[in-house]
Amino acid sequence: MNRVPRSLQSIRRKHTLPDLPYDYNALEPYISAEIMQLHHSKHHQTYVTNLNVAEEKLHDAINKNDVATQISLQGALKFNGGGHINHSIFWENLESPRQNGGVLSNGPLADAIDKEFGSFDKFQKAFSAQSAAVQGSGWGWLGFNKEKKKLEIATTANQDPLTHLVPLLGIDVWEHAYYLQYKNVRPDYLAAIFKVINWKNVAERYAKAQ
Repeated sequence: MNRVPRSLQSIRRKHTLPDLPYDYNALEPYISAEIMQLHHSKHHQTYVTNLNVAEEKLHDAINKNDVATQISLQGALKFNGGGHINHSIFWENLESPRQNGGVLSNGPLADAIDKEFGSFDKFQKAFSAQSAAVQGSGWGWLGFNKEKKKLEIATTANQDPLTHLVPLLGIDVWEHAYYLQYKNVRPDYLAAIFKVINWKNVAERYAKAQ
């Protein structure tokens, strides 16, 4: 296995926790400030920290031509890397209800949702049902299928990133995203979070995915 050039090792940057584009209390009353603070500064930060550690170990293993260690690190890279990717999308997919959060304006995305699902209400019901049915922890997604040129609903387990579709909207259905406010009633959380979806951001992602 080829060694990583020292020039590339020296310029490799560590991942950092992204700033939220709003205050922790911006999504209230639907998502509490306490949940947002813990979710962002504790949970997401842990994924970032552990991803950096795993990448450091991977680079050391590559330099030592230690294939066994490289293989053993794949789980940590997938879990923590996926957690970082997924949450980075999630934060941008949310917006204060006082700043048009939860409002889908007319346009190509709204038209595509009507075409694929019949109406926005039917889409929300289908998305919420599939996301609520995720066993254990995971994510609910609205993605774009580039081959079929259509929107699709999908779910992923744990912190697995969405790879077979272009992610447009990702909703965290791990209990840490809602338990303090909604206990174990995931459907109530899903109904509430639709009140703070940043549909402008989702529409921008849809436009770029074309």
